[in-house]
Amino acid sequence: MGLLDVVDEKLGDGLESLLCAHHGRRLRKLGWGSAFAPEAGWWTPRRPVRSGNRVEVLVDGHEVLPAVASAIGSARKSVHLAGWCASPDFRLTREPGAPTLRELLASAAERVPVRVLLWAGPPVPMFEPTRKRVLAAQRDFMRDSAVSCVLDARERTMHCHHEKIVVIDDEVAFVGGMDLTAVEGDRHDTASHPPREPLGWHDIGSRLEGPIVADVAEHFRARWQEVAGEELPEVVPPAPAGSSSAQLVRTIPERTYDFAPRGEFSLLDSYLRALRNASRLVYIENQFLWSPEVTEVLLDKLRNPPHPDFRVALVLPRKPSNGADTTRGQLGRLLDADDGNRRLVAATLSSHDGATSSSVYVHAKLAVVDDRWLSIGSANLNEHSLFNDTEVNVVTDDPAVARDTRLRLWSEHLRLPLEDVSGPAHEVVDTLWRGTLESSGEHRLTALPGVSRRAGRLQGPLRGLLVDG
Repeated sequence: MGLLDVVDEKLGDGLESLLCAHHGRRLRKLGWGSAFAPEAGWWTPRRPVRSGNRVEVLVDGHEVLPAVASAIGSARKSVHLAGWCASPDFRLTREPGAPTLRELLASAAERVPVRVLLWAGPPVPMFEPTRKRVLAAQRDFMRDSAVSCVLDARERTMHCHHEKIVVIDDEVAFVGGMDLTAVEGDRHDTASHPPREPLGWHDIGSRLEGPIVADVAEHFRARWQEVAGEELPEVVPPAPAGSSSAQLVRTIPERTYDFAPRGEFSLLDSYLRALRNASRLVYIENQFLWSPEVTEVLLDKLRNPPHPDFRVALVLPRKPSNGADTTRGQLGRLLDADDGNRRLVAATLSSHDGATSSSVYVHAKLAVVDDRWLSIGSANLNEHSLFNDTEVNVVTDDPAVARDTRLRLWSEHLRLPLEDVSGPAHEVVDTLWRGTLESSGEHRLTALPGVSRRAGRLQGPLRGLLVDG
């Protein structure tokens, strides 16, 4: 390691310590300091745990988008949608004659109230969706229709409303990472991920039934009432619909809404609890792995593995945003902590058809721990999602749902039958994952390139401090 590398690493580590200390002080002042204190239990105590739910995991656009379209089309009481961005001309299916999102919502609004709550966009047009684009979308959604579309500009400075939820009749809810737009990428893709321009798109959502839906509906209701000034009826919890326990966890920055003046950071609490409790496996798919709080837990697990079979498997995009260092140097730190013990694998996704190849953008926000804890939602593992944007994830401790989801994803990424990836997780990681990543040829799962400590150790924490006031 050269002198510049040493200096950059030391400065990066120092800035990261400042960033973590800043987060700790901020949350302690708000009454959320317990998120950083090791505690027993997998559930965050700050949110209710609901039993009797059906949690269906939807993988890639070909499962998520038609399910949302079908639910909107069959709504009997109400349609509520909250998102980072939604485009009126976006078609949720590619079938001939499929309606646009505007047409789908306008049709539903002829029989039920339809409410759309969108982020208003940044105050200055530095990034998408610009306020000009969002205002145009608002006009289009409401033009010649009974759709009510309201823009929420109460974001924390330099941050946004990032959650992606749909609630139908207060009986069915969708929580995940899928935006109903083609802004910054075409969300339509299948598990086969054929090569396409500019890139493929891997994402994950969930379809929920049962009492947990009331928490999603109440979250929308609270935001809508405050932003739109319209009182909505009290949410009545649906009857049990399955056997899964579930918990809705959120990020709400302080001083954003009157209903949560001190904010809420149950999503951070939930993640840190689960990662601290991990004993055999941490599997993460995420658009960003920038959070030092998350990385510190993983570093400790790799240096002091709780079990000989402990493994960490990561699926991240090749370039998460602007082509800068993939993980702000965090991946380099994790590899150093692993110290050649081969407990960590890090991969990205590619697509090939023999003649053409392209990247598959990992937009998913999913974690599976020990095949007994699963989190799906809108939250990335960065400062924005864990401290500053509004975010919603759903968590379940149903081992059948957690394991089935992991196996489906491993089957998709390794392009192998389910039975071939169903063995002990550590053996599958050591043989199939590593065998694929270390071999030549056209594989869906490929080694994550560009592991640079120097580019990330200083720039990452510095940017985190600048944007996280």
